[in-house]
Amino acid sequence: MRNSNMLPYVLKRLALMIFTFLIICTLCFVLIKLLPLPAIKAQGRDAALLQARREAMGYNKPIIVQYFLYWKHVLRGDFGLGEQMYVGQQVSQVLLEKIPYTVTVNLYAILLSIPLGLLLGIYAALRQNKWQDHTISTGVMIFISVPSYVYAFLVQLFLCHITGWFPLTAASRAQTGLFSGRMFYSMFPAVLSLAFGTIAGLTRFTRAELSEVLTGEYLVLAKAKGLSRSACIFRHALKNAMVPVLPMILGEFIGIMGGSLIIEGIFAIPGVGNLYTTAISVRDYNFFMALTFFYTLIGLLSSLMVDLSYGFIDPRIRMGEK
Repeated sequence: MRNSNMLPYVLKRLALMIFTFLIICTLCFVLIKLLPLPAIKAQGRDAALLQARREAMGYNKPIIVQYFLYWKHVLRGDFGLGEQMYVGQQVSQVLLEKIPYTVTVNLYAILLSIPLGLLLGIYAALRQNKWQDHTISTGVMIFISVPSYVYAFLVQLFLCHITGWFPLTAASRAQTGLFSGRMFYSMFPAVLSLAFGTIAGLTRFTRAELSEVLTGEYLVLAKAKGLSRSACIFRHALKNAMVPVLPMILGEFIGIMGGSLIIEGIFAIPGVGNLYTTAISVRDYNFFMALTFFYTLIGLLSSLMVDLSYGFIDPRIRMGEK
């Protein structure tokens, strides 16, 4: 991979990422502002103070003015205060408190998914068109086709309700550390529910790549020259099959902060996923926009790092060349 070709490609991708980020955030800002503001309820709240706060934040000004005022505050690191949820608290502070829960449950899920997905995919490829391959492929199709919330409810039903082996909700960080055994125990049903889809996707991808490599002409030639089957698999096939698989794994690690909107809600994990759904339902502008920034940036960075990793993993790939 030549650095002279890599630098312009990286700069081009960064510029495209920033442009895409601005378009998505602008559209979300305009769409959420087109919705009517929630009515001010004076029950336990100072209606005059809330109205003054809305006036200070420019809610009564034209959308284009509100847009530039919002960016003016964001560039200073101010994402505003909660209005409908976590009233009066800094949005950024609430996010910093909830991100560790999301990272923890997704990190556990990935650490469980990667070895299982790779092993099942490799085993299915080595037993191609045999009953083991058919069994694994059938299971993969089931877990890919069925929505995550379906087997999340099944996990909750069997592991938490019927057997009582695990609690229904995650433990509080105030009671135990995030990476303690008790926290992992309480999060295991959510971790398992998140892991099913990743295991299935990684298994299918690994099996497809390794099966294609195993039928390649250079491996057929190597076997014809007397190279043992194990040497063909471990010295050549696996090495080449992992080139497209490793960027997929890298993307999973980068995306751990994104969380799961549905799973976090089902298992009452106080992460950013559950926060996002609540912000949409109660129309809290500041929380919605901050979380939109967060999720959009995570997705774009994940895509960028996956694309760039191909050139680093396999130097034969020339990034930016036509």
